[in-house]
Amino acid sequence: MTDVEADTERTVVKTYLPSYQKEIWQEHAAELDMSQSEYVRAMVQAGRKGFEADPSEARSTPSNPGGDGLETRILSLLENGQYLSWDGLVEELSNSFEDRLESALDSLQQANRIQYSGRHGGYTISGGMNGRQ
Repeated sequence: MTDVEADTERTVVKTYLPSYQKEIWQEHAAELDMSQSEYVRAMVQAGRKGFEADPSEARSTPSNPGGDGLETRILSLLENGQYLSWDGLVEELSNSFEDRLESALDSLQQANRIQYSGRHGGYTISGGMNGRQ
């Protein structure tokens, strides 16, 4: 066990950001069944992976985004002695994610935060197409 793995003491980190950004993070965290703290930690760790010179030297212990959320959802799907194959579980879990994604996209479009462009074949931040014409 490395020193980093042995040091599991938690500490507080604070940051300041625009309130609209916090709202976006809160919505995304809720969609992922995560607390705000779990969400921020997971996103920072995910972003850091692209900047590490040697990924084997990662200095953070693995996170568990959402806690036992996935396990809870699997147990819920298998209630009443029901059997589901691997593909069946993937389909059920994917449908749930797709529903949440669609809801989030609808919400962001209604708030005029994003827009869909058939010409460009996808979604972008509203009001500029991210610099593309």
